[in-house]
Amino acid sequence: MSGYRRFICPGCGYAYDEGKGDPHEGFPPGTRWEQVPEDWVCPDCAVREKLDFELQAEG
Repeated sequence: MSGYRRFICPGCGYAYDEGKGDPHEGFPPGTRWEQVPEDWVCPDCAVREKLDFELQAEG
């Protein structure tokens, strides 16, 4: 899906893909990073805050 971004947790490598969302976390496909709550933490390591995630460079 074009135009969607991926954000990576630097602690464990979990990737949040805007195009796929994360239905298990309550974010349907197409949920933009800006729509994810600021107090959301990584679902895999629960240590990193949203602000720690890094935008994956487009290849």
